[in-house]
Amino acid sequence: MKGPSMGGLSVIPGSLHGPLVFSDVPLSFMMGVDPKTGVVADAHHPLLGTSVKGKVLAIPCGRGSCSGSGALLELILTGNAPSALIFQEPEMILTLGVMVAEAMFDRRIPVIFLQGSEDFEKLRVASEVEISDKQLVIMPSQVSLPLEPRRTSGIDLSLSDQKILSGQQGEASRIAMEIIVAFAALQGAKCLVDVSQVHIDACAYNGKSSLQVPEHLLSLGGQFVVPSTCNSLNVDRLRWKELGTDSEVVIIGDKIGEAYLKLGAKLSFTCAPYLLDSKPKAGEQVGWSESNAVVFVNSVLSAHTQKYPDYLDVFIALTGRAPYAGCHTPEGRKPTIVIEVPQLPGHDQSLFPLLGYHIGDIVGGKIPFIIGMENTSPTMSDLKAFGAGFATTSSAPMFHMKAITPEAASFDGQTESLERVVVDVNGLRKAWKQLNTASDPSLNMVSLGNPHFSVEEFAQLADLCRNKTKSPSVVVIITTSRDIYQKALKLGHLDVLEAFGAQFITDTCWCMIEEPIVPAAAKQIMTNSAKYAHYGPGIVGKRFHFGDVLACVSAACVGFRTDREMAPSWLFGSGSET
Repeated sequence: MKGPSMGGLSVIPGSLHGPLVFSDVPLSFMMGVDPKTGVVADAHHPLLGTSVKGKVLAIPCGRGSCSGSGALLELILTGNAPSALIFQEPEMILTLGVMVAEAMFDRRIPVIFLQGSEDFEKLRVASEVEISDKQLVIMPSQVSLPLEPRRTSGIDLSLSDQKILSGQQGEASRIAMEIIVAFAALQGAKCLVDVSQVHIDACAYNGKSSLQVPEHLLSLGGQFVVPSTCNSLNVDRLRWKELGTDSEVVIIGDKIGEAYLKLGAKLSFTCAPYLLDSKPKAGEQVGWSESNAVVFVNSVLSAHTQKYPDYLDVFIALTGRAPYAGCHTPEGRKPTIVIEVPQLPGHDQSLFPLLGYHIGDIVGGKIPFIIGMENTSPTMSDLKAFGAGFATTSSAPMFHMKAITPEAASFDGQTESLERVVVDVNGLRKAWKQLNTASDPSLNMVSLGNPHFSVEEFAQLADLCRNKTKSPSVVVIITTSRDIYQKALKLGHLDVLEAFGAQFITDTCWCMIEEPIVPAAAKQIMTNSAKYAHYGPGIVGKRFHFGDVLACVSAACVGFRTDREMAPSWLFGSGSET
């Protein structure tokens, strides 16, 4: 016999009656929902091709990109958004998008957090729902779930916080603090915390709102009060004309970058800020956005940040304050699930992004303590690739890897009571097939640098490409930051790669690159990034090969992959087929 309904939380109140779209798989709105139509574009999601425009969308939570808030804001402002959102669990990234729409544009849609999995499961067979401030009615069953209002107070604000909130530091800072306090209250935070730096992901182009927000804050006199770096843009600001990228998106993208520089951000434009000299130290409280950056800075560098949604990162930069919750706190950094990885002798570097991608899918929003990797000797590049794959499928802000990541030792002997999952090799094989969507061994392009290439990766790639030349039928492009580009240039790595036939792009990365950089005639792309292999089909409409960097170089030289590369023996066994 089932227990009584636990109901839910009316996070953003509102009333409506409308059709329901349900999925038990989390969804990233950034690169997962077409901003121009409201149609699900994630090639790996069961709702692929489904329109969420004007419908109540029920999903467990979001996942992947921190830009989901910006993507949802654009959908709301263009009339392509769901009419309401129902989440199985607290979902802060997408909710922040609605909060910004309400605070800055006087637009909103209802948002509900359910408090029990049984109640969420009741929506599976529903055709429509009726939402009011106090209840959610599921139809046709007529099941009624009670809703409570969200917490709006109880934050212990400093005198400085109160001055900002009262408008004494300007209107831009007041708006920022108002949203930060509301966000903190929703999380149950008791106070705010100073941050030493911010990484801003909101500079990604989601539509005209991506420029409207920073320009409005500038018009109100907004200025960042802590050192801030910017994520990748939709444009290489140095080469955009040379590359032939003169579309409206690129022009607006350039203006977005300029607006954030005027607000006080540094000229960085990278999705790998942990490679910059300004990267934080262990224990440092920071306010970072961008999913792979958050996972790396928490897990590998041991700095402290939540996985902040786009625009909350901007508000934190305007005030220097963040909610003291989640990974800012010792409690919020503890593992909540143990993942045991089997031994895979003879593995290549693709193991790390593949494992990250698969483990992220297993854990969802739980922070994993990963065992079984102790003898794999991952490099920083391997951990970077693991984290990016993990951040693609998970909503968790970090991971711990026994004997590898810095905080893992503090949890040894404290994980016996946690849920334990053993990674199944068949599950890894399935993930490999999901990332390899190419229909045959041929390829027309090799895409490297998602996240942005490091000096370490440039050195390895130069060694692999030395005295070789790519096939004339294959385009090879590497994305990186300006900072790393200059360092790799001075070390001579770029000369070797140019002789091989590679090209370089800065300021932007593969999650934002379309035609003409990706040739219209290209049918199949190869990458060593699980993140790009996941999102790429939806972004550029191409099929993908996924493999390690050595396999990418080999394929670039001949224009195709061998059977052994398409089904590596360390994963499939000798003679196995995909």
